Amino acid sequence: MISELFHPLIRQWFDDQFDSPTDIQSRAWPVIANREHVLITAPTGSGKTLTAFLWSINRFVTGDLETGGTRILYISPLKALNNDIQRNLITPLNQLRQLFEKENTAFPSIRVQTRSGDTDAASRRKMLRHPPEILITTPESLNLLLASKGGQGLLYGIDTVILDEIHGVRRFQTRSLPDDRRGKTGALFR
Repeated sequence: MISELFHPLIRQWFDDQFDSPTDIQSRAWPVIANREHVLITAPTGSGKTLTAFLWSINRFVTGDLETGGTRILYISPLKALNNDIQRNLITPLNQLRQLFEKENTAFPSIRVQTRSGDTDAASRRKMLRHPPEILITTPESLNLLLASKGGQGLLYGIDTVILDEIHGVRRFQTRSLPDDRRGKTGALFR
């Protein structure tokens, strides 16, 4: 299954890391590769997040997505994103970069940055000047990006949106206050 869809070195990396794709991955990747919208619901640990990120990396590697701007937007309402992002994006990205280097094969510059309430002003300005290819954010921070011209410019070239923990986004929506700046975010997810 994975051999038909992915770049050969990404297939090699996957085969070195895992016995086989999970059921969710086997069912989702062909649909995603067909450029259809996908809603994946499955238990924790079933490979949902890796499914989305590995396909995104594959698209950069194969030239289907250009670098030099934000193309992938990952939204999660959880503050505890770090472990999931580290395990399903940063580690695979670093391992793939090393594998491509070892095989003397070009690997695109795929930068990842997080925009949350904890992101300092200097980092936010830098992000606007040099947008990451993959932007990780929360619904609250997305609202702030959408409310500013600079943030809108950052999001202009988005190709793929990965919305994780959708039930948490729904909880966020229902607790929004109409006059609260953050309250406007709820309208994005109706």
